Amino acid sequence: MSQAEVIDGLQFARAAQERRGVVGMERLPRLAQLQCSTEGLEYHLRGGRAGNGKPCLRLSVRGSVKLLCQRCLDPIRFPIAVDVELQLAENMREISEADDDIDRVLASRNMDVAWLVEDEVILELPMATRHEQCAQYGDTN
Repeated sequence: MSQAEVIDGLQFARAAQERRGVVGMERLPRLAQLQCSTEGLEYHLRGGRAGNGKPCLRLSVRGSVKLLCQRCLDPIRFPIAVDVELQLAENMREISEADDDIDRVLASRNMDVAWLVEDEVILELPMATRHEQCAQYGDTN
């Protein structure tokens, strides 16, 4: 499985660079803490400019994670399909003072691509995972 890498966020965006790869569980410690597992998450990261001209990263993530059903504790597969545009901010003040719905991330010279992937996957996870029908409980919901 290919390792995600570290990028210089602003340079990556300004040069409209692209990266593709697969991130495995060894690079996703926060998902592991949430008792999730995956055989790998495919990502496509593209640099560019947002509609307002600011540098941004466009991230697509595809795959699935295995979660635990909150009712029966058996595994449940959850599909991941993320497509997000992250505007790069040069400082935290720019993020905290923003008065809009734009997704922002702090730009740095050492942005860990696996960390970005993991952030977006965590945001996609349901609050409480349940099978539509748990065999153990005879549920029909």
